[in-house]
Amino acid sequence: METRAVCVPKRLPPEQWEKAADTAAAINPVNSAPVHRLMRIMPGFTPTKAHLAVLTTKYWGAKGVRLTVGFLDNPSRELRNRILAHMNAWAKTANVVFVETSTSPQVRIARVPDDGHWSYLGTDVLLIPRREATMNLDGFTMSTPESEYKRVVRHETGHTLGFPHEHMRKELVALIDPAKAIAYFGRTQGWSPAEVREQVLTPIEKRSLLGTPKPDARSVMCYQLPGSITRNGEPILGGNDINPRDYEFAGLIYPRIKPQPKPKTTGRKTAKKKVAKRKATGKAAAKSRAPARRLR
Repeated sequence: METRAVCVPKRLPPEQWEKAADTAAAINPVNSAPVHRLMRIMPGFTPTKAHLAVLTTKYWGAKGVRLTVGFLDNPSRELRNRILAHMNAWAKTANVVFVETSTSPQVRIARVPDDGHWSYLGTDVLLIPRREATMNLDGFTMSTPESEYKRVVRHETGHTLGFPHEHMRKELVALIDPAKAIAYFGRTQGWSPAEVREQVLTPIEKRSLLGTPKPDARSVMCYQLPGSITRNGEPILGGNDINPRDYEFAGLIYPRIKPQPKPKTTGRKTAKKKVAKRKATGKAAAKSRAPARRLR
């Protein structure tokens, strides 16, 4: 299995977590941590604002997503259009659209070499200073293979839409051998043991996960992991593109607005017949109401 650069989602500094949680809940109340359910299933649970901030998801509103996009290094029009086209691939089933603007873009894309592929998660992009990137596509050019545009741009856009890493679900993390993973990512990505634990070995808090019922190892949001770091020797294949389950989930989170059915129209001949019938009925009614003439 080839070694490819993987995504390292950006996280806000801890001092901004509570503000980020408030922002996410204000944009979409569904993001709020399920306090009452937690108290039912965890006797003695005492919610603190810091704890709830960690459990808050970062999805945009269910009425749809329209985010403006800007490029910090002024790439060619051709490259900008190509990136935007792949970002909008999520619109196949979801009510989302990304449009370019040069005025205060909400999503700001950089292409800094050797900085990795990354994006902030969902509504967190709103807390990033305006002159800083919210997404990095490490060294992307027009020469970058189309397969990498599908794997990387669509993956990072998924993070911008609020989708976390699929491989960090508990069921998939359990398949990974920690010692082997630390050695592997240290060798291939230059990560420290702490970074490997954060990015690969720490499962998403299940109570904060809004996703498909079962983990999807072929999701575009899942890393490709070699069998050399799993407990059973079988690789986690990961996703190279948005798959049907990804599209289905995106459509559930951001449902497209169904067009209202058009009123039925009748043919011209049928309409004329109805008009003629109404006129005839009206004449008959008027005649019946007229006083009868007296015979002489």
